[in-house]
Amino acid sequence: MWHVYDNGGIETEADYPYTAADGWCAEEWNAGPVQVSEVNPVKGREEAQLMAAIVNGVTSVTVDAESAAFHYYTGGVLNDDSCGTSLDHAIAAVGYGTDEESGLDYWLVRNSWGADWGDNGYIKIARVGDGYGMCGILEISVWASTN
Repeated sequence: MWHVYDNGGIETEADYPYTAADGWCAEEWNAGPVQVSEVNPVKGREEAQLMAAIVNGVTSVTVDAESAAFHYYTGGVLNDDSCGTSLDHAIAAVGYGTDEESGLDYWLVRNSWGADWGDNGYIKIARVGDGYGMCGILEISVWASTN
């Protein structure tokens, strides 16, 4: 999010497609159609604060993505204590809700690993209340105001 702010915007998927490969981003950066006018930190460890940010739009969250439960997620609500809080992966929270099948509250998050991962590129992470949150999701997040 800060990179987008510092560089005047973000390119479209068509102009800078996801490649699902390790490596560095391109040196050249074009501002693109969306400019970030302000980056707004979300108060950590408070579920209501993250919910309020998501209402404003896509919110960047940081999670611990090292557990097998996260890596091999294929559906349902991820509610697994093996998902720790050593934050190492930024992803986009796009919503929240309650799973009809399990009755669990969740965060709906779009991952950057492509549509072949998870549930068409998305994961539902259990909303477990204040504190660090499942996989540390409540610890560090920001949302952007756009022009």
